[in-house]
Amino acid sequence: MEKDARTLDDFFSFNQILLDAPCSGSGTLNINNPKLKETFTLKLIQKSVTSQKALLKKAITILKPGCEMVYSTCSILKEENEDILQPFLKQNKIEMVPIQIKDIDTLPLLPVTIPGTICVAPNELYEGFFIAKLRKR
Repeated sequence: MEKDARTLDDFFSFNQILLDAPCSGSGTLNINNPKLKETFTLKLIQKSVTSQKALLKKAITILKPGCEMVYSTCSILKEENEDILQPFLKQNKIEMVPIQIKDIDTLPLLPVTIPGTICVAPNELYEGFFIAKLRKR
């Protein structure tokens, strides 16, 4: 089915969802790009946040209770990651499922405000990204 996920009918329900949300791409930026200031803007971040909130809200609605989903972005900005999840955690609609990765201490991690989530810093080996595993209550 080719459809904007934000407009899926609530009739649908899923056991698992991977929400790789559209984002600003802040974890993949080329700082040597001469057009960076033109393409990476506050407007882009705000547009991404609006889409992310709507997509996550829909995903939680159509995820079956007790089932899990993964939320990810290629952004390292709190506004596109933890700030998107926080309202749903406060409403008790979802709970975190801590991500456990063998040898996680070898990854270049950025600090996160939600325990159990992972934010990888961009470096010569990795592009930056954020990932969280959620369970619907």
